[in-house]
Amino acid sequence: MSINFWDIMIWGDLFLFIIVALTVLYLGVFAIAALFNRHHDSPRSKKQKRIVVLIPSYKQDTVIEQAVISILSQAYPQRMFDVTVISDHQQEMTNMRLAQYPITLLTPNFEQSTKAKSLQYAILNLPEFKIYDIALILDADNIVEQDFLAKVNDAFETAATKAIQMHRISRNRDTTVAILGSIFEEINNAIFRRGHINLGFSSALAGSGVAYDFTWFKTNVMKAKTAGEDKELEALLLRQDFFIDYFDNIYVYGEKKRTTAKLNQQRGRWAAEQFHNVIRNINFLPGAIFRKQYDLADKIIQWMLIPRTTMVAIILLMSIFLPFIYMTLVIKWWTLGALALFIFALATPDYLVTEMWEKTFLRDPFKRLWNHCKPSNIRKK
Repeated sequence: MSINFWDIMIWGDLFLFIIVALTVLYLGVFAIAALFNRHHDSPRSKKQKRIVVLIPSYKQDTVIEQAVISILSQAYPQRMFDVTVISDHQQEMTNMRLAQYPITLLTPNFEQSTKAKSLQYAILNLPEFKIYDIALILDADNIVEQDFLAKVNDAFETAATKAIQMHRISRNRDTTVAILGSIFEEINNAIFRRGHINLGFSSALAGSGVAYDFTWFKTNVMKAKTAGEDKELEALLLRQDFFIDYFDNIYVYGEKKRTTAKLNQQRGRWAAEQFHNVIRNINFLPGAIFRKQYDLADKIIQWMLIPRTTMVAIILLMSIFLPFIYMTLVIKWWTLGALALFIFALATPDYLVTEMWEKTFLRDPFKRLWNHCKPSNIRKK
């Protein structure tokens, strides 16, 4: 039996459509669930927990001082929290300025720097006589409000679990790329955090704005081996049957990438990490389903999804080129594309919906496709 071109195209088109459609369906379910707000303000905790704030800073000379000032300006009692900055490959002048603040300044000199190494270095160098309840991870560009630690303290007691994620939000929207990053951040918050906890699943971790039970963190951070340490810790929490909560009303403000090159570099790194997460954890999927560890099963399935920008690029390509080949095949792609845009719009908060929303979101896949396929890049390959 011979297979002709049309058979290959029809079956290939159907296979690709099913993969993309399943991704859109998954996103749609949690985007709708995100419309409902589960958390209100946490009740005031009767106990003030001791918190260590860990801020890894790799070549972040321009922003780290702002982050330190922000966290030191807390209304939380100063005796109840300590700040540790892990200054990795930063300028001597930056370290001299940081040393003027009431913080612990660590200056490792790793040959190959990762956030996991910085956090492990910090844990190993904390004073032994210090006893903490919470380890709070912030990025070097994070700014928080004065009641942030008080809210974290209250939320941690309300959650009664080993890890909670706070609401990361953009502090800059001064370029088209920064607007795009802000939109993606809030879509992540809606689908992978608020939508998940509303349906009883664990929130995804975001790398910063995360508070861990200190004892759990001290033991398990030493198991992290890659640049995506937050996903490694997330998998460990779920494999140990710990729920990850999310608090939408506790904000952590962060800088968004301002140029396309930096955004592409960041998202390329995330895509690589996602692939490695699947490879490292796919063997746990059958056991998770059998043991009814639905949080872990959901997380592994989530990592198996097509990245959103790749998904949008595929839909656009099929929608543009299929009409020149066979018109009937393209109708389902047009429908799927409209549904995907509706889901993204549903997950985007009102404050980000401006006249630039459509241009910003739709332009990105075209740019990525052109950058990948332009003659200069093809010659390099």
